Amino acid sequence: MAQDPEDDEEQRDEEEQQDEEAVDLSHDLDMVTLYESSTADAEIEVEVIHGILETNGVPSFVVSGFACPNLGYQVQVPRSRIDEARRLIDEAEAAGPEAAAEAEAATETGSQ
Repeated sequence: MAQDPEDDEEQRDEEEQQDEEAVDLSHDLDMVTLYESSTADAEIEVEVIHGILETNGVPSFVVSGFACPNLGYQVQVPRSRIDEARRLIDEAEAAGPEAAAEAEAATETGSQ
């Protein structure tokens, strides 16, 4: 049995329209800079920040000046999650290196 080509085209049009409706066009997903540095240890700092955010479920993106190191590094997060990201970084800074060492030790032993 052959299908009507017009039915296939209508179905594709409906699927495309549904896909367009599912796209979030708000600015909540725009990536904004949470942290920026061009210091000598900037690469390490952005990796630590990125790790804290990702561990806590906040998507983040590292922008690096790999080809031009003088451009520095950035950590970017979705605009809608910037306050949460700042809070997590503030908490990590307040807890200090001892808390980071404890958390690392807990993951190595398997207990949390």
